[in-house]
Amino acid sequence: MEYIRLKNSDLLVSRLCMGGCPMGRYDWGSDVVENELIDAVHCAIDCGVNFFDTADTYGLGQSEETLGKAVRGRRDKVVLASKFGVHAKRGTPTFYDNSPAWIRRSIDGTLRRLGTDYLDLYQMHYRDGKTPLSEMVDTLEELKREGKIRYYGLSNLHIGDRDELAAYKGRFVSLQDEYSLAQRKNEADILQLSRELQVTPMTWGSLGQGILTGKYHRGNVNFKAGDRRSREIYVNFHGEKLLKNLKIVEVLKELAQQYQKPVSAVAIRFILDYLPESVVLCGVKRPAQMLDNVQGCDWTLRREDVERLAAVSA
Repeated sequence: MEYIRLKNSDLLVSRLCMGGCPMGRYDWGSDVVENELIDAVHCAIDCGVNFFDTADTYGLGQSEETLGKAVRGRRDKVVLASKFGVHAKRGTPTFYDNSPAWIRRSIDGTLRRLGTDYLDLYQMHYRDGKTPLSEMVDTLEELKREGKIRYYGLSNLHIGDRDELAAYKGRFVSLQDEYSLAQRKNEADILQLSRELQVTPMTWGSLGQGILTGKYHRGNVNFKAGDRRSREIYVNFHGEKLLKNLKIVEVLKELAQQYQKPVSAVAIRFILDYLPESVVLCGVKRPAQMLDNVQGCDWTLRREDVERLAAVSA
């Protein structure tokens, strides 16, 4: 396993982080079951993964509860991260909320569900467009002093936010955004903001919701209604985007054969090599997927292969 220290912190984390969205079990298909998710967490820890990321909105707390069960008795072996800022409740409209009152309500619920008295990393999930950044940061600093969180980070921000964030350079430790061979539109923003704010970039959607694992083709992407990927908004599985992704997968399969690695491992390795100070988040449903993903660590792609993948995914 490869490890990196998150900037502005003493958190030494694996460069492969297990993402918690599938743990929420909301619209990820009928084959997501809790015991396999817990086994996947244990498998990750056994493979050297020590970094786990979730959010209170994943399954409306279900993800945090499942992760809490999985790390019970192993808290000292893991770095736990969660996110705040999405006001969600069944039967009511979802909206973003970065207010101090909501942050405090959220952290208490997160700690309870995870079964821990502190969080290693607490991240703003989305900006609400109205709460001053100063109020949010002040609240997070208070939570640090109270021992409820150790560090805080950001996600889903882009270059337009740079001026407001500049005053807090060195305060945040991480910045999450969507990034993969299937989705490189945020690349320039990730690189520039990470450098200017001195934060560690973390990529979500690193396998394009599964399209970069190599198991899908035009004949088997007809997902059932209970799978979020059936919706047009999940563009990786629809129309021209699907066709382009399948061309990327063809190259991934060739390289996987050359390197004797799973297809997903090559897709992960591209990010680790192309963004050399990054952490890659990957959600999994079962241990076998984790065993494939961890093979993305502790080796490098040849320069010409990185360039080939960059070209086909440009």
